[in-house]
Amino acid sequence: MCHLLAGYEFPWDVTRSLEVALLRTFCVPSVSVLLDKTGEFRYHAQKRYDDTGIVVSEVLKHGYDSPRGEAFVQRMNAIHRHYAIGNRDYLYVLSTFVYEPIRWCDRFGWRPFCQQERLACYYFWRAIGDRMGIHEIPPTYAAFEQFNREFEAEQFAYAPTNQRVAAATRRLLLSWFPAPTRPLVNWGLPCLLDPPLLAALGWQPTPVAVQQLANAALKVRSRLLRRLPPRTVPDFFVDQVIRSYPEGYTVEDIGPEALRSRL
Repeated sequence: MCHLLAGYEFPWDVTRSLEVALLRTFCVPSVSVLLDKTGEFRYHAQKRYDDTGIVVSEVLKHGYDSPRGEAFVQRMNAIHRHYAIGNRDYLYVLSTFVYEPIRWCDRFGWRPFCQQERLACYYFWRAIGDRMGIHEIPPTYAAFEQFNREFEAEQFAYAPTNQRVAAATRRLLLSWFPAPTRPLVNWGLPCLLDPPLLAALGWQPTPVAVQQLANAALKVRSRLLRRLPPRTVPDFFVDQVIRSYPEGYTVEDIGPEALRSRL
């Protein structure tokens, strides 16, 4: 079911929601300190973004128990073993993969996820968490969502490392747009983000009128999409040209350059 959601029903929305999920993880100082220390977002932001997108997309497209899916999960685990990451931080990051796409599509999707799809997201990412060796994953959809909300309430706090990693990611996102439009995009980028996230990143909110305009534009998009016929060709992240790997990639390409010889 997650395969259908990410590849057919909501490919654009899932990608955008996981970009928001990425920003949310930067709001946790224990996470941002590590990300800032590695320098991957500062110096290799496009590759870091693409590598994450590839791993996520490969398991969504092929399944975590397929040979290809297993290979990418194992590669991710091999990378993570080189860093000291707390179990609660792992749990929180995992939870964003469950709930951010659901919340995004509740607001902006051409339809919300049904209950079976919501549960499918939970069980899919719980299975990934098991394969990552994450402990104490809450046993139900509701319990994991409660953990997600309570963790954010307790752990979101401004730190300079949050702002530095987020600024590097913001520069990356802006680089995808034509140069003349970047000031406008930069100004409008925070308009879909909630106040706790903005405060933790040290970002200023956009004017309310701009927020309302952006919300209205996405609502119009959702209404237009409802009128289109169902997608018959998949559009996973890995089905597109990957900026870091225009000629294609292998599992061995994934990971920081400094670690690749040790993976």
